[in-house]
Amino acid sequence: MANWAQMYDCFGDVDRVPELLERVEREDDAEAWDELGYRLVLEHDLVFPASFAALPRLVSLASRSARARGLAGTIMRRAAGSHGCDDLLTECADTIVEFRELLDRHLRSRPADYLAAFLHLLAVERQYHWSAVLGDFSDDFYQVACPHCAVEVTIAIGDFGHYSAIRDWHLGDVDRRDLRPASADGLSGAGRWMHETALRDGQDALADGITYLFGQAECPRCASVFTIADEYDSSNRPVM
Repeated sequence: MANWAQMYDCFGDVDRVPELLERVEREDDAEAWDELGYRLVLEHDLVFPASFAALPRLVSLASRSARARGLAGTIMRRAAGSHGCDDLLTECADTIVEFRELLDRHLRSRPADYLAAFLHLLAVERQYHWSAVLGDFSDDFYQVACPHCAVEVTIAIGDFGHYSAIRDWHLGDVDRRDLRPASADGLSGAGRWMHETALRDGQDALADGITYLFGQAECPRCASVFTIADEYDSSNRPVM
């Protein structure tokens, strides 16, 4: 049971969030949901003790409320930040397991909000960097440093093409090189799980994009070949 006297929100209040939770538990109150959203997750992606204290109650509502599922997922996607609430996050371990199972069931239903739920699940799986940047591969760009010559390489994956390039702000993406997608059998770890989940749920475009994201790119400057996800991962994985 949360000690709400210590669970302040983004305004420093300790009494407002439990009142709002009671309102949304009684009925689907849009005004209360809106206020909960900005009290629990500040616009600059900050979360607070009240955010994690509210998580069990949000997850208990999430099977029947898209607002609850979305807010719980947003809190989880900010859990890698410097919030000073690691002890509260640890106390939510059972709730996070429950939320993972709920999200997985939701994804299996192939919902309209598939990508959002997929990103929430990535955060639950502690893949915070992918949760923050993964798109639907219609218009995705990733910036990575070549591990050999350190030049910044633009990786494009989408309807416009699959290539590495040097981005020139006057000329656009120049000296393009085709990406080399990973085979399904060649994927491992997070990439394999992401790909298998997307395929299971009939998300073919997402699954195809993941093979490129976890595939290889050629540096346009020095012609060395590197694994895209490894370089992005090493540069962006949060320190836990």
